[in-house]
Amino acid sequence: FTFVSIQFAGSAVGFKLDSLLKLTDTRASNGKMTLMHYLCKVLASKSPALLDFHVDLVSLESATKIQLKSLAEEMQAILKGLEKVKQELAASANDGPVSEVFHKTLNEFVGFAESEVISVNNLYNVAGRNADALALYFGEDPARCPFEQG
Repeated sequence: FTFVSIQFAGSAVGFKLDSLLKLTDTRASNGKMTLMHYLCKVLASKSPALLDFHVDLVSLESATKIQLKSLAEEMQAILKGLEKVKQELAASANDGPVSEVFHKTLNEFVGFAESEVISVNNLYNVAGRNADALALYFGEDPARCPFEQG
């Protein structure tokens, strides 16, 4: 087998995720077995339970459809939308008795919407911290795949 790009950080040994793509390209000298085949054989004999890792990845396909940049843009749009509604509420306070019902209804909505936006923003920030932690876990630089938190 040819050498796979392995990195050393202190006493830890690891590899970059994109190196996994090379496992099927790296072949034995006879050309019949890939490094992927070899690793699967070793795992099957030493730790067969590890071959069931796909069970832990059931949400992976749907997670790949989430674009972090789009999520950041949507969060900003929600925050800006709430600010516009608050401005409309403030403006309607001076409209007199004609918009009294509108002002009261909008005020109730703003109270509800603010708590919902705070909740969504907290979840968004947790997702950002988790994305950064995941990048670090896999030895990647979170700055290379930033999660833009608002």
